[in-house]
Amino acid sequence: MSTATSLAATARTLAADYDHPAILALYLDLHRHPEISHAEHATAARVAKELRALGIEVTENVGGTGVVGVLENGPGRTVLARADMDALPVQEATGLAYASRIDGLMHACGHDMHTAMLVGVAQALSRGRQHWSGTVLFVFQPAEETGAGALAMRADGLLKRFPRPDVLLAQHVSAGPVGLVAHVEGPVLAASTSIDVVINGRGGHGSRPDTTVDPIVVGAAVVGRLQSIVAREIAPRQSAVVTVGRFQAGTANNVIPATAELGLTVRSVSGELQDQIVTAIRRIVTGECSAAGTPAEPDIRIVKSMPATVNDTRTARRVAQTHREMFGAAHIIDPGPAMGSEDFSELAVRPDGTPIPYHYWFLPSTMAPVWDAAPGASPLEKFARVPSAHSPHFAPDPAVLGQGVAAMTGAVLTELNEMT
Repeated sequence: MSTATSLAATARTLAADYDHPAILALYLDLHRHPEISHAEHATAARVAKELRALGIEVTENVGGTGVVGVLENGPGRTVLARADMDALPVQEATGLAYASRIDGLMHACGHDMHTAMLVGVAQALSRGRQHWSGTVLFVFQPAEETGAGALAMRADGLLKRFPRPDVLLAQHVSAGPVGLVAHVEGPVLAASTSIDVVINGRGGHGSRPDTTVDPIVVGAAVVGRLQSIVAREIAPRQSAVVTVGRFQAGTANNVIPATAELGLTVRSVSGELQDQIVTAIRRIVTGECSAAGTPAEPDIRIVKSMPATVNDTRTARRVAQTHREMFGAAHIIDPGPAMGSEDFSELAVRPDGTPIPYHYWFLPSTMAPVWDAAPGASPLEKFARVPSAHSPHFAPDPAVLGQGVAAMTGAVLTELNEMT
């Protein structure tokens, strides 16, 4: 079995052989032409064309617009490397020369960069087949932003129709100084639950509130009380977020409406904690409605949920060690878990229900002038003040493309060489 040092050297050799100008051009084109979740048609077609040009077996329309490339190269393990492809309904405000040309759509989460990076990895591995043995699955996933893409690919037979992976790998650009690679063992991203609440009051004239049950007043009490969940029901050592992102009610200043609607998002780093918080939300909403004497029970509906992303410890340590050898120990950091959410872990379930180990890491990518100009004496203070994912100003440095190709190439080689 190859040592970490030799793996790192091989990864550097292979990654240096990808077509740098072509991958940069691919990234810039994808950024100019973003496509929303479930509609990544041109992106998927471009990816399929690039993979076929490398002699990789390609299957399109997996789980909608998903693309799967299979590169078989002798006996050995099977490694799945994944990139997401969808953009967001955000109006770009970066002012970049290659900014989105599609009104109201933007690659505000870096998925265009992930896609270009993985095509670069496919180039590196297909051109350097003499350096490795096994099978690599290149998975380009649609609809990560809706939380539905991974499940759709799995439901369409991703883990039945193609070689069964022994391990899954993914990476994501983030805010932070270029040159670092962020690895976390165990929980790295939070579970996420979106909840819609309808408070059923009794409407009437604004001059006669005594004849009504005002759902706005009830809703305001609910919003305030929900903030006590994390503050008073969750242990301080645990991380959790309860946010009310939507509160809609009424149509006129002098009318008390019959209903009020709340939209919530819940984040935590474990399924058990997530269940505890959702149970508390149901209790609080129902209790406040009961206290106000609403004429009907509230409607509480879970509209979307994603599990926590929990890295396999042994896989994380192996990949991080290779990256230390590739990029230098000073460039490998452990920022701890984040409260963002991902559907990547939905791919890591075998048809029989058993889990597949995986590792997911971050590539800080804030352009140097933006990072340097951000106020703050410490990296943590600067991090809070630079544009992050989903911001209309989020603009990853294209220089990170090469680092991403190298990082994923090194990770794939590490896992191909791991003894089962």
